[in-house]
Amino acid sequence: MTSGDKLFGRLLKRTPPAAHELPDPLGSPATGLHLYLNDDGGVVQMAGPLRHLLAQFKPQDQPLPLSTYLLPHSTLTIEGRPREWQGLLLDLDFFGLGEQTVHLRGWVQPQGNGWLMQLIDIADLLLERQQSRHRDVCQLIAGQVSEQVRACSQVRLPVIVSEQLQMIAQRWHIPCLALALLDDEQQGWQIHRQYRAHDAPDLWHDGQRLGTPLDSLNGAAPQRVGAHHGLDEHSRVQALFGSAEGFAVPYSDERGVVAWLLCGFYPVDSAAPYLTERDWMTLLGALAGPLLGRLREQQHHLQLERIEALQTLLGTGWWEILAGDAHIQLAPALAAALNVNPGGLALEDWLAQIHPADRDELRSRLQALQQHGEALTLSVRLRGGNNEQAPTWYRVQGQVIGNGKFRRLAGFMLDISDIQNQQQRAAAAHARLDNLIASSPAVIYVQHYHEGALIPAFFSASLQPLLGWSLEDCGSGALIEMIHPDDRDRYFARSRQLLREGSVRARYRLRDRHGEYHWLLDEAKLLRNDLGLPVEAVGLWLDVTEATLAAEQVKKSEERYRILVEDSPAMICRYRPDLILTFGNRPLATYLECTPEQLPGVDLGSWMSAEQRAAFVQRLGSLTAEHPVSTAEISLQLPGREHAWWVWSDRGVFDEHGQLIEVQAVGRDNTEVRRSQQQLTQSAKMATLGEMATGLAHEINQPLNVMRMAIVNVLKRLGNGDVQVDYLTDKLNRIDAQVQRAAKVVDHMRVFGRRSEIEQQLFNPASAIEGTLSLLAEGMRGKGVDLRISETGFEVQVRGYVDQLEQVLINLMVNARDALLSKREKDSSFKPWIAIYAERDEQSVRLWVEDNGGGIDPRLLERIFEPFFTTKPIGVGTGLGLSVSYGIIDNMGGELSVRNSVEGARFCIELPIAADA
Repeated sequence: MTSGDKLFGRLLKRTPPAAHELPDPLGSPATGLHLYLNDDGGVVQMAGPLRHLLAQFKPQDQPLPLSTYLLPHSTLTIEGRPREWQGLLLDLDFFGLGEQTVHLRGWVQPQGNGWLMQLIDIADLLLERQQSRHRDVCQLIAGQVSEQVRACSQVRLPVIVSEQLQMIAQRWHIPCLALALLDDEQQGWQIHRQYRAHDAPDLWHDGQRLGTPLDSLNGAAPQRVGAHHGLDEHSRVQALFGSAEGFAVPYSDERGVVAWLLCGFYPVDSAAPYLTERDWMTLLGALAGPLLGRLREQQHHLQLERIEALQTLLGTGWWEILAGDAHIQLAPALAAALNVNPGGLALEDWLAQIHPADRDELRSRLQALQQHGEALTLSVRLRGGNNEQAPTWYRVQGQVIGNGKFRRLAGFMLDISDIQNQQQRAAAAHARLDNLIASSPAVIYVQHYHEGALIPAFFSASLQPLLGWSLEDCGSGALIEMIHPDDRDRYFARSRQLLREGSVRARYRLRDRHGEYHWLLDEAKLLRNDLGLPVEAVGLWLDVTEATLAAEQVKKSEERYRILVEDSPAMICRYRPDLILTFGNRPLATYLECTPEQLPGVDLGSWMSAEQRAAFVQRLGSLTAEHPVSTAEISLQLPGREHAWWVWSDRGVFDEHGQLIEVQAVGRDNTEVRRSQQQLTQSAKMATLGEMATGLAHEINQPLNVMRMAIVNVLKRLGNGDVQVDYLTDKLNRIDAQVQRAAKVVDHMRVFGRRSEIEQQLFNPASAIEGTLSLLAEGMRGKGVDLRISETGFEVQVRGYVDQLEQVLINLMVNARDALLSKREKDSSFKPWIAIYAERDEQSVRLWVEDNGGGIDPRLLERIFEPFFTTKPIGVGTGLGLSVSYGIIDNMGGELSVRNSVEGARFCIELPIAADA
């Protein structure tokens, strides 16, 4: 059958429409397609069986051009007229029925007044060519995949496998692709690596266990998965592919099928028609073969490492002696442990490593093994060693392997030092225990069970030195008489519990021969026979008199401590690092308006502001086992009260790893002292305002004078009738500016005079300098004092009270002013000045106030910050300004200092820059 007949046979299922039949002067060719063309390339007539496969066109009055029947890309091949096509082999693609393409090859020759084009079907030829080309591509990709997997490092192997799966999936447009390997340990299949396109469903994931569904597939050839492929009975396999079409390719080695390439959501017949099953198996073999080899190599390497590590940990290793050889081969780990040559050493040198007490026996047993095949099992010690009290012991075992010239002795040496030394220590300990029982304060006893009663039958020798009694003294109910009357009920209860539960632990007092009572800890166990009936009780008495009396003393001390804590006027508590109280005494409960029983579980930080709590937790975080104590003043908002201040001391309790597990704290109420300090600061502030009254009056009078002069000038103009709008506007604007200036001074006086905030705030020190100058600048200049102000506009934040810092600056400038004016009274030519400037570094900011008043007497520098110390005359000044200023700066975490410069005094205010600014 020709290729045209084959193609015609494949398309018989389609019924072509009726063709426009013409008279057939060409005859009826048996194969192919014959076209009779005119000189212009128009189709005059068609003949041959292939004409039924071509698309039908409506008959026309004129012959249709040949290009009408061809696909667009084929029209370029037949440009011109038929006479130009002679001698050319033409490959043409015709429009077929049902959007099919008919591939034909032919030539043109003249016939009569026209041209005959003879064409044959080349579809099978093209299919074979495409299959060959795809097979070559598949072989090339398989080689590249195999090379990549073989050449990569062990670490990059998973990445390389994923990359190769991605390359295969993208090359053949597979939505979901996975490599499943057989898991020998789990007896099932597991996804080793998978790839899915970005728009594909999440069908598998790396490491997914599949179980055994793939075992039901035929591993001899690739399998198509889907309802129309006849695999409905394998529902579990169908489920692996998301109940959609799929394709599974097996890979087999000497163990059978060990790998599957799973292609999900992939109709392989239509998506890759030119790839045969052999191509797919070749592709999978190039990936799975090297991969499994690498994985087995890795597994083998890991197994060797585990064996080597196990030998090293156990101190064991193999040894081998060849037949007739006087040398012994040792495992590397064993040779290293014995400190000998791992390449082999003489047998006598090996025996020389054994302790002389065991050497001859080992030599004899080796000879018996070599001559008679008697198995060797012997424990020997090594010679020498760093510790003669704990020698190194080895278990030596061996057997005969092979026959004739291949006969050899093989075995292993196992380090049993721990076992042997423990046995020896156990034997020594047993001997010491026997001696200890005979001389210790513990008394071992045995009581026989007889008719429901326990009768003393044995006491160790330690009974005599402990209590002065013997076994005979304790018989016939005499033991009950020796027990303290208050403890006899406890002893009877002990006996009943022993008979009921089989063991007991009790404490009671027993009288000795001198009439004194001893506290004994009684521990006993009941022994039964095979029928479960009591036979005897074995126990011991341990004299715990001193411990019992000490415990009573501790209990009394704890009671005194508890009373001391409860009655203490200080607040005492314990809390966790998260500030949850676990204990608190009554004073703390009183402050928090609850009972001591309600304190556990209360959050101590709930009474603090967020900033206070953060600072509190940060301070706790700085505690260490070396420096566990910290003291600070904390501010709280107690129920129904204003802010309270407590002086709080914490002591951290740490575990063995240095982790803070609990905090023990003691506090006292410092509210009244703090309020007195605030009152003192406020009083000093008001005193400062009083001292500035003259300057402030000048500061307010100055704008009032300007306004009065402006009003007088306006009234004079009004009297003369000379009124201009521009003139009035200018005067009114001047009056408004002076009113704002006076209002600003008054407003700042009001802000400065009120009480400070409860909690410290973040602010820029430059604002305090600006506020100070707004109150003092005009007054200073009015008195002839030159103010030298340097640039202070850098951005920096400190934590404290801006009004209090302003108060400190005012105190320093007023003191400097008084000293300068006093000096000018004595020397009229003196030119006073005060300088203010600032500087900063990464940790702090410093404000300097300097004058040229000649400085402070060096003998007074150490006392200048003391309360009530002043160099002014009696009745002038309180002596509190610098003392209060020092306290204000100290409360803000800074320092106020003074020293003399070349021309006068130089005060420095140093404040730390806020960490959270």
